[in-house]
Amino acid sequence: MAALTTHGDDTDRGDEWEAMRAKHLHADRPPSSAQGVHHLALLSSDVERTIEFYQGVLEFPLTELFENRDYVGSTHFFFDIGNGNLLAFFDFPGLDLGPYAEVLGSMHHLAISVSPEKQAYLKAKLIDAGVTIDFDHETSIYFRGPDGERLELLADELGEMYGQKVN
Repeated sequence: MAALTTHGDDTDRGDEWEAMRAKHLHADRPPSSAQGVHHLALLSSDVERTIEFYQGVLEFPLTELFENRDYVGSTHFFFDIGNGNLLAFFDFPGLDLGPYAEVLGSMHHLAISVSPEKQAYLKAKLIDAGVTIDFDHETSIYFRGPDGERLELLADELGEMYGQKVN
């Protein structure tokens, strides 16, 4: 049997990326038309379980909870993830939405910036809560939320990735 290769083996896209940087990244870029992320909305199969995970384990304070204006009986609730940003959830009782699926156009993962000390503390809380750490590398830990959503706690400052400015 032939040896299995891992993703990216024998792939060098350096020239392609350099061409895209030359074409699209400009030192004189204009300011963004956006003010920032108001909230990112995800789906929840169980409101109570979601609150216990995000507020109880990850320590993101619940800021509001009310009926979703677009779907009678649906809960819309928000967590403070720092820097004026919110993580929101909807539940849709009565709809069979099925399990989390990663498809083109969907969310791959949500990366949230934390200090290195807070990352270590929250990693221990996740493990104590029975959450599996899927990937742990340098400043990143990846794990799954209560509905399978992929999350990352990134111990880098906002606007940086592995010590490199990205904004």
